[in-house]
Amino acid sequence: MHTITFRRRALAALALAGALAGLAATPLQAQAQEPQRGGTLIVGSTQVPRHLNGAVQSGIATAMPSTQLFASPLRFDDQWKPQPYLAESWKLAEDGKSLTLNLRRNAVFHDGKPITSADVAFSIMAIKANHPFQTMLGPVEKVDTPDPYTAIIRMNAPHPAILLAMSPALAPILPKHIYGDGSDLKTHARNSADVVGSGPFKLTEFRAGQRIVMERFDKFFLPGRPYLDKLVFNIVPDSSSLLLSLERGDVQMVPYLQASIDLKRLSTNPQITLTGKGFEGIGSINWLAINIDRKPLDDVRVRKAIAHAIDKNFITKALMGGFASVADGPIVAASPFASADLVRYPLDLKKSAALLDEAGLKPASNGERFKITIDYLPGTDEQQKNVAEYVRAQLKKVGIAVEVRASADFPAWARRLATHDFDLSMDIVFNWGDPVIGVHRSYLSTNIKPVVWTNTQSYRNPKVDELLNTASSTLDTAERKKLYAAFQKTVTDELPVIFINNSPYHTAARKNVGHLPTTIWGPASPYDEIFLK
Repeated sequence: MHTITFRRRALAALALAGALAGLAATPLQAQAQEPQRGGTLIVGSTQVPRHLNGAVQSGIATAMPSTQLFASPLRFDDQWKPQPYLAESWKLAEDGKSLTLNLRRNAVFHDGKPITSADVAFSIMAIKANHPFQTMLGPVEKVDTPDPYTAIIRMNAPHPAILLAMSPALAPILPKHIYGDGSDLKTHARNSADVVGSGPFKLTEFRAGQRIVMERFDKFFLPGRPYLDKLVFNIVPDSSSLLLSLERGDVQMVPYLQASIDLKRLSTNPQITLTGKGFEGIGSINWLAINIDRKPLDDVRVRKAIAHAIDKNFITKALMGGFASVADGPIVAASPFASADLVRYPLDLKKSAALLDEAGLKPASNGERFKITIDYLPGTDEQQKNVAEYVRAQLKKVGIAVEVRASADFPAWARRLATHDFDLSMDIVFNWGDPVIGVHRSYLSTNIKPVVWTNTQSYRNPKVDELLNTASSTLDTAERKKLYAAFQKTVTDELPVIFINNSPYHTAARKNVGHLPTTIWGPASPYDEIFLK
């Protein structure tokens, strides 16, 4: 796309955003109505899970069905506070090195066998061994089971993220008598077929890439729940078709919407409730990753020059219709650990050019200083491709020639990131609640690996390593905030990543859907409280 054409289209979008400024999304109604029993909730999604076992797979595609099929020890409310779930009570030791879970005595798996501490011990160690988030249960050494209803998680160091790690999307409790057969858990046949879970719904059908059908589990350990008789996930790759289904009433709920054209369209529909609540735990950031092992990107002045050439307000208001918000740091503002003391880079093309001059990158006779490429995660044009095109146009103004490289599919893009075969790349990365779980992985020098969503920027700073490692074993919340504040200030000064915006995730639902999932984990949490009016 030519620069002038791109700018003209973006300015037109900006005018539209201004017109939308007075349009608020349909407010989430106070849900005082008594929940009703029965009915089928059809959830539409573009997410395609490979299987249904969240113990060995991260991501929202797996989390949505997995949290219905499997219960976790704890769940969380919308204020980041842990709540009883499979564990009716719990106690974190004063030294932070053990967590005691007291299990409900009436909990059974879908095949009727009791859920015991042996199942919890098996599941916790299986997650530690197989889940991609290695820091999540890193300090865990073993799980003691003094009796069938007590599980004691033993750790070799204090682990402040251990409670959040017991969340629905992160700690599904599996039946040991099914999964403890010696088969590789990542490829276990029961991840997709004849699934025996511990959650509010049991599986009746799984057609990969098409639909997932569940029915209420009548022996669920929370009396009277779930309220729904049936739960269906319809997989619809085309978002336009998905929205039409919602508007017709064929689908009752669609989570993880973020395209501004869709959000604007739904915000004016009186039959639809639209809410941006329920995504605080996921903490999704859209950012520009920089491979700082490559010259001239290894020079922080060049990285800062790139940052000063980008207008985040223009991106969020014009390119994203005003629904997204600016991100300036590695921890989302909704997190208890977010800091306002960051190094920020307002749009300043003169300063950008001066920094490039200072770095010895003078423009040639054609005005060009150097050439680089920019990649983007395929499938989310508004958050990724459009921003990449905008960055290309902006960097041209300061003499940086940028080639926007498309990837054929997600695996092709992920391979480029994993092998560090990139200069710049747009990316979407989740905080996953506690920084230990989702933030550390992108900045620790020990996590520079040939795997996507690790420290693919090749960022190395011993001070940052020390701050993060100390924070990962510090129980005092105030002290952790200080450590993370220093980390955020350092990272925003050194810029291995240029933070662009918080992903504008929303859940849309028909007005007859009660108790929308608006806890910190939102749609990636159990739907046992949802009902149809």
